Amino acid sequence: MMIHKVFKLICACALVPMAMAAMAIVAQDADEEIILPDPIEILSDTLVVQNQSDSSSVGSQEKISGLSNETQELLGEYRLVLQQIDRLIAYNDYVERLIEDQESQIVDINNQLVEFAMIERGIVPLMLDSIETIDKFIDLDVPFLLEERKARVARLRTIMDQADITVSEKYRQIMDAYQIETSYSSDIESYTGFLEIDGETRQVDFLRIGRTSLTYQTPDQDETGFWNKETAAWESLPRKYTDYVKEGLRIAKKQITPDLIQLPIEAPKESD
Repeated sequence: MMIHKVFKLICACALVPMAMAAMAIVAQDADEEIILPDPIEILSDTLVVQNQSDSSSVGSQEKISGLSNETQELLGEYRLVLQQIDRLIAYNDYVERLIEDQESQIVDINNQLVEFAMIERGIVPLMLDSIETIDKFIDLDVPFLLEERKARVARLRTIMDQADITVSEKYRQIMDAYQIETSYSSDIESYTGFLEIDGETRQVDFLRIGRTSLTYQTPDQDETGFWNKETAAWESLPRKYTDYVKEGLRIAKKQITPDLIQLPIEAPKESD
């Protein structure tokens, strides 16, 4: 750029004498007196014009550089927008796949609900029959823990009419009741209750050995008896059973180690 300016300055200086000579020749031909301008002034004006031209070139170059920078910025923004568009397209594809999978799951769930409704219509009557079976069995069974067992059946009937309890939960509770009733056949326990003896309601300690034997004894050991399955009634036991029942109660309460005790048991019936 500096060489270019020097070259222009040399050219301008060279043109000044040539211009003055040309003007002198014209003046001689015309026999007129011509006042030639000062060469220094001409050169100064030329330099001013040249500087203005250079300033204009510099301004244009700056504008070009500014436009170039702006173009690069716009290009960068454009590329960034393209990247964002690509990401949005990929995300939309992902969401579409999720929606398709969810719609498929909804169809499967609806089909399962239809099947479940059909199963429910079939199983609910069986559940109701099961509750009635438990209730009848308690009535025919040895009369131990009657209040507790009857209350369990009443709860089962209540939950069957509750819409906020699922069928599976109702079924589970019925099965639990069956398991509890089954467990009574193989365990030993003692509990306190009340029994009418000779027209008087008295507190007694009951001793149950499975479903094989159910005996009772008053706290003062004055009265000892058992449930007679044949007569379906409570009967008193001879005094010799007092200590046996007392020992059985202590075993059931885990106060002493298990041992053989003598209790009245119904003899097996002979088959016809």
